[in-house]
Amino acid sequence: MGNQVTRDDFEWVYTDQPHTERRKEILAKYPEIKKLMGPDPHLKWVVSLMVLTQLVACYLVKDLPWKWVFFWAYAFGGCLNHSMTLAIHDISHNVAFGNKKAKWNRFFGMFANLPVGVPYATSFKKYHVDHHRYLAGDGLDVDVPTAFEGRFFHSPPRKILWLFLQPLFYVLRPLYVNPKPFTALEVINFAVQLAYDLLIYSLWGPKPVFYMIAGSTLAMGIHPISGHFIAEHYMYLKGYDTFSYYGPLNWLTFNVGYHMEHHDFPSIPGSKLPLVKKIAAEYYDHLPYHTSWVCVLWDFVFCDSLGPFARVKRKYKVAKAE
Repeated sequence: MGNQVTRDDFEWVYTDQPHTERRKEILAKYPEIKKLMGPDPHLKWVVSLMVLTQLVACYLVKDLPWKWVFFWAYAFGGCLNHSMTLAIHDISHNVAFGNKKAKWNRFFGMFANLPVGVPYATSFKKYHVDHHRYLAGDGLDVDVPTAFEGRFFHSPPRKILWLFLQPLFYVLRPLYVNPKPFTALEVINFAVQLAYDLLIYSLWGPKPVFYMIAGSTLAMGIHPISGHFIAEHYMYLKGYDTFSYYGPLNWLTFNVGYHMEHHDFPSIPGSKLPLVKKIAAEYYDHLPYHTSWVCVLWDFVFCDSLGPFARVKRKYKVAKAE
């Protein structure tokens, strides 16, 4: 339990992200992939059912003992809320209503945000654009941990603590790494979420509110589904900074595991990403991938080559210009 991470810095590279070039090659060879781009007609109904399910769950937990509220927050509500954050991820790419109805996607994201308990959707969209445009960009991509995280969380016990604290770092890191002005849509997102939380509290008391927020927080920490945070971009093999996951949890997470395919084609809904892999199989079958998010978390904690520093970083000209 005392082994420390052997890395003392990020993996700095001086090449562009691979997704841009691979996208061009695949589209040149398989132009039919363009037909997969556009809105997913089923997404809005799936998300609406999930919101309704969590509303019913809030009613059902209102009279439970606190220990059972905590249990169901982790075992059920957390799974559903984490899945909802990945629906919000899809919605941020305008695949609920299409690019021509961008505002509809923003407001639908706020609706999907309701059971999560904390305002999240609009701010996520604001920063997620940079994650795709400037993947691993120093001072731009807030998905990459800070140098403090890399230096401090270097042993298995500290890495476990870091996993627990992931929700906190995802909130605080953008404010330090790449602060941006608060937008009007974020104010609306905050107001809508606060009004919903107060409504739930006034109807059924504090336990449903705790159920929502605790479920979201716990499921983004040490939880089987949260393995996707690590699996997507941590350098499990030198030279690769994006990995896909092909396993059963994709059914619960809007195929976020097809992450290599997603970064190649971010405008394709998660429901259609398996078709990308099937059509352009020769571009993906040889790439390394994960089959278990639980194993990803285990290896991250106990492998001394993995830790917050196990990330590729790049310098982009725009960062220097700013």
